[in-house]
Amino acid sequence: MKIDILQQPDSSIAQVVLGAGEEIVAEAGSMIAMSGDINTSTTLRKGKGGGLMGGLKRMVAGESLFLSIFRSPTEGGEVFLAPSLVGDILLYSMTGSGLVVQATSYLASEPSVDIDLGFQGFKSLFSGESIFWLDISGQGSLLLNSFGAIYEIEVNGEYIVDTGHIVAFEKSLTFEITKAGSSWLGAFLGGEGLVCRFKGKGRLFCQTHHPHSFGGLVGSLLPPR
Repeated sequence: MKIDILQQPDSSIAQVVLGAGEEIVAEAGSMIAMSGDINTSTTLRKGKGGGLMGGLKRMVAGESLFLSIFRSPTEGGEVFLAPSLVGDILLYSMTGSGLVVQATSYLASEPSVDIDLGFQGFKSLFSGESIFWLDISGQGSLLLNSFGAIYEIEVNGEYIVDTGHIVAFEKSLTFEITKAGSSWLGAFLGGEGLVCRFKGKGRLFCQTHHPHSFGGLVGSLLPPR
């Protein structure tokens, strides 16, 4: 399998070239184009979170109930995948260490990558984000998407990120929700609100734009229905 990310960072598309008999599992509705001989199917199954319960758990996290599987019967079958929002795509190599992914950021993966629902505690709910995140494990290629560009931060100690800008982080990191400034009043008046304080050593992936802030801005400019 060969994966290339095209048109980065604002309108990224993943070009997946499959070997004979290879498969790629993707979020339903993410396929843009593909070779004429690609076989497609729809499933509820995906690793540890398989079956109907697995699909319902993905829905709780903000993902689709179903997943699409693309299989190439011959060498060189091609599939183009893209996220719903305008933004970037990250190609991450899973090596078994585990990754926590923000809801709606999963795009596609090899069949050997497991997707399950992870509970990050009520601290996530109080931050204005989803209480459930995706818990990714296994080995193989994983594609994540963002709103805006994705940038990587190497954390060694502590690092603070606005809650709405987190795409994913390695499970070697822990986090807590806290205020951005020295006081709660100053944090909210300054427009920063709540942030995540990460601790440990590992990689953190962030997006340049905040979906909720963008939605609030655009929504306020639309005419009433």
